[in-house]
Amino acid sequence: MIEQLSEFFSWSWFMPETFQSYEWEKPILLNLIWIIPVLMLIRKFVKFLKNPVLELSLPKQIAKNNPWTYLRLIPTGLFFLSLALIIVALARPQMSNERVEQFTEGIDIMLVMDISESMDLQDFQPNRLESAKRTAIDFINGRVGDRIGMVVFSGEAYSLAPLTNDYQLLIDLIGEIGFEMIEAKGTAIGSAIAAGTNRMKEAESVSKVMILLSDGESNAGNVDPLFAAQLAGALDIKIYTIAVGKDGMVPYGTDFFGRPQMVESYLDETTLREIAKLTKGEFFRASDATALQGIFDQIDTMEKTEIIENRYKETTDYYRIYLFWAIALFFAWMISKSSFLNNFLLD
Repeated sequence: MIEQLSEFFSWSWFMPETFQSYEWEKPILLNLIWIIPVLMLIRKFVKFLKNPVLELSLPKQIAKNNPWTYLRLIPTGLFFLSLALIIVALARPQMSNERVEQFTEGIDIMLVMDISESMDLQDFQPNRLESAKRTAIDFINGRVGDRIGMVVFSGEAYSLAPLTNDYQLLIDLIGEIGFEMIEAKGTAIGSAIAAGTNRMKEAESVSKVMILLSDGESNAGNVDPLFAAQLAGALDIKIYTIAVGKDGMVPYGTDFFGRPQMVESYLDETTLREIAKLTKGEFFRASDATALQGIFDQIDTMEKTEIIENRYKETTDYYRIYLFWAIALFFAWMISKSSFLNNFLLD
């Protein structure tokens, strides 16, 4: 009780920064403050019309030089301060504390990336693999609340990371991906899908997505790509397939004189299209880095995580403090206006 009363007697309630921090329920009422100077002008005008006679029991020179004569202004000052605080109280100063709780129904995403030797071709800069890694990192940074995993493959598949919310770990692992990670040569697309499916089969998320990125036809591994796709589809895993690179002659390294060398590149779109179709996903073709980024942006849009947001707003009123002081000053005015202060000197 004593602590509550002590709060009323703090000067902090009247500091400019306190008033700046308030939210006002009825800010339009603050315009009533202009009533005070208007009343002061009216009071001066009425006094001027009355033309009162100065009645003093002291010599006039002493009255002018004596600061005690200004005590007669105290009652009027108390009245106008009381009126100002009543206006402040009517405007209802408040402070709000808003709390936001977010719930996400995240989805599971498995990135399956080809790291075979053909990903070293340089129709992307600096090569297909590095361009794919940068795009994958950008994609991860744009997700919220999803679990993301990683599978890499060439002649065989390797599960680089399980489904996780630790995005920084994923980004660090992607940065370390290189052609030397898997010794077996070739492109084992079926094994890669099977490895990703194995990681996702027990997931209970509302949506399960696999993004398969490759630049060649499946020529390695012991699992047929279409069989692996059927198995993924049976587990409600949707596969988006991305064919990376151009058909025909593409640059790869330089010759003895520093001129770019050209090699033949071939993409097996048919298998990748069928994989997407079997799992109700979509097939995309990325012929350059810009197109690859656009494809990931499109997938990001199609597979958005639903965010449920609850807002709680706690509002505290502070008008009682100003109403308390307004009443106190009003009673002080009532007492002082009938005291010697009001008649110390007559205007």
